[in-house]
Amino acid sequence: MTIAVGIFELFTYAIPGSFYLALFTYIAARAQWIDMAAATRTPTVLLVIGLVLVSYVLGYLAYPLGHFVNKVLPRRRGGEVTAAFLERNPAARKREYVEADPFLLLAAIQTNDTEVAADVTRLRASGLMLRNCAPPFLIAAVVAVVELFTSRSPVFAVTCAVIFLIGFGALVVQGRRLGRWAKLRTLEAAFWVPDIDEKFRDPQS
Repeated sequence: MTIAVGIFELFTYAIPGSFYLALFTYIAARAQWIDMAAATRTPTVLLVIGLVLVSYVLGYLAYPLGHFVNKVLPRRRGGEVTAAFLERNPAARKREYVEADPFLLLAAIQTNDTEVAADVTRLRASGLMLRNCAPPFLIAAVVAVVELFTSRSPVFAVTCAVIFLIGFGALVVQGRRLGRWAKLRTLEAAFWVPDIDEKFRDPQS
């Protein structure tokens, strides 16, 4: 479980935060707010530790931005995971656990099989990582548009703007897809947890 939590934090916070850090460093260097030569003279160990910590904090602070982008952007199709699961697995139609909270189901899977639960966690963390990496790509596209008027390489700036915009859309789409797969995987794994329906059965029925 320690490995799963570490992977979740790395994917969800540290990796997206590193994109924000790289973007802010580029902006600061272009605006001459920082001396890159002086920064590179910092001891390597301290520099690496500092970059990791700053990336994690930035990723944590910017997490709501990724959630907001994912929420406001339109979806091409419905994201009803439960309906898709039941369509593929008719035997689960009368199972009580199907309508339960997916995070509670994940906790049940963790008590039954930590390896399977870690697999679900990694899948969910990968989806969140892609989603949270999308906003810095959008900001980078805006920076590239600005560079179109301020740099000496307008063709390169336009190319970067297009690539970053495409990357922004692709990250959101793929993040949603992995999130959907994580929910499907949760339902599929919970199907095999012994007596799981008893825990969600209404005692009044």
